[in-house]
Amino acid sequence: MDFSLSAEQRELTEAATAFARRELNRDVIEREASGEFSREGWQACAKFGILGLPVPADLGGAGSDIITTALVMEALGYGCEDSGLIFSLNAQMWSIELPLMIFGTQEQQRAYLPGMVSGDIIGAHGMTEPGSGSDALHMSTRAEQRGDHYVLKGTKQYITNAPIADVLLVYASVQDRPGLPGLSAFLVDAETPGLSVSTSFEKMGLRTSPMGEITLQDCVVPAESRLGPEGAGMAIFNSSMEWERSCLFASVAGAMRRQLEACVAYARSREQFGQPIGKFQGVSGKLADMYVRLEAARSLIYRCAWLKQQGRSAPAEAAAAKLFTSEAWVRSSQDAIQVHGAWGYMKDAGVERDLRDAVASTIYSGTSEIQRVVLARMLGL
Repeated sequence: MDFSLSAEQRELTEAATAFARRELNRDVIEREASGEFSREGWQACAKFGILGLPVPADLGGAGSDIITTALVMEALGYGCEDSGLIFSLNAQMWSIELPLMIFGTQEQQRAYLPGMVSGDIIGAHGMTEPGSGSDALHMSTRAEQRGDHYVLKGTKQYITNAPIADVLLVYASVQDRPGLPGLSAFLVDAETPGLSVSTSFEKMGLRTSPMGEITLQDCVVPAESRLGPEGAGMAIFNSSMEWERSCLFASVAGAMRRQLEACVAYARSREQFGQPIGKFQGVSGKLADMYVRLEAARSLIYRCAWLKQQGRSAPAEAAAAKLFTSEAWVRSSQDAIQVHGAWGYMKDAGVERDLRDAVASTIYSGTSEIQRVVLARMLGL
């Protein structure tokens, strides 16, 4: 594996960091406190090219490979302090755009992807339900085919981007084929009769990323809105997860790098007992641990991305990268607060926000517990 960056990759990452610092950090503390989604920031990211990174050029995107995409997403996480906005971007890119690219018909791709790349269309991904999160086998949402259309009934919960979405990728079991064999995916426009979406939920972290509940009550969608064949739902979902667990968590690695640099700067400038606090082993040891976690996370993430770029499946590597990085971010965020002391506990410092955002990373994209189950099974247990 070659760890050096090409001139183009270096230029892209430097540009992404500069863009994020210039355009995405205005009023972050105020917007986070009020739970305000930045549509201006979303449009700026689209204009810069973030939303089109993995999308082919003939559909308006950049057609970037997974390593280049992950590098840019890391640079975005490094430069942007609004982790909620980055989470919403990732939610569309890997859970909507990628399935459309792989499983969509030409008509579906042309209908949605150019608008998603330009920022004019926002997508949401409806898998989780009140009674089934990790347990997709017992999903209760049903799709009954009636001639040239399907009728969808059910409820989806904790859906990122749902309150602002123009189109939703909804998973449902086809009638008379319950469980995974019948699990199928449907593109449902937000204005479709029978579909309703709640207002945004109040959350502990990622507060600038809207999340809501979707209700489908006799929601009629044409058969051509089904994504892929009947029963392909799990294949569609799994195909996006390996990209997500590389590129989304590359953004997390970027946030961890920004966090570490801020802690080092504070440890150099803050003095106690006549010297900078970084001179005390109790503080310097935490910074060393943060560095090790960051570099280990980056190694796991980019190894997964490298395998995907070679055309190889990487379910174990993706699970390991997701598991380690999410838990490392929580631990490093706790250390960051400890390094900053009482000031780190104050909202105005912006340090405690990372911890609240980090906790969610151990839950979304498959909980830490599920990642351990996946890895244990792959070890033959």
